[in-house]
Amino acid sequence: MGRPPTIDRDKVLDLAEQILLKEGTGALTIDAVAKAAGVSKGGIQSRFGTKDDLIGAMLERWSEEYNAQMRARLGPEPEPMAVARGHVDITMALNAAERARAAGFMAAMIDATHRRAECRAWYAELFGGLDPRSKEGRRARMTLLATEGAFLLRTFGLMDFGDDEWADVQDGLRAILDGTI
Repeated sequence: MGRPPTIDRDKVLDLAEQILLKEGTGALTIDAVAKAAGVSKGGIQSRFGTKDDLIGAMLERWSEEYNAQMRARLGPEPEPMAVARGHVDITMALNAAERARAAGFMAAMIDATHRRAECRAWYAELFGGLDPRSKEGRRARMTLLATEGAFLLRTFGLMDFGDDEWADVQDGLRAILDGTI
């Protein structure tokens, strides 16, 4: 008797992301992911559980990637203001494929409403170290909110930004954060 096939977690998550990005949240099913991966539906369910669990695994992987970028930039225990600067830099540097990936995750949240608690916790951690009573903390909070707003406007195609204009937005965000405007 042969060994049962091993399901490569990252390969399956890559395929699930591709389905999500190309076909939308409605097309992201355990069956569709299984077909794309060339494995049984039961195999995917055994490895990931439900569609919601699969979405959770995609979000977890994205969060791990983001945290690794932040640690590489800032070290293991950065100060809150450094975290704000790092977030601005990472968010503003995302390429079109990375922005599309983030948009897919956001769209998936429409169906996976209880996953929002995880996102709220992520944002609470991002904003949590900032003192909203200090000038610096308020500037950082406003910069983070503006960064997220600019990112969403660009990602969902609600505003078109040329490269120079996007660089200007990033410079403006840094200037707000630094208190120079």
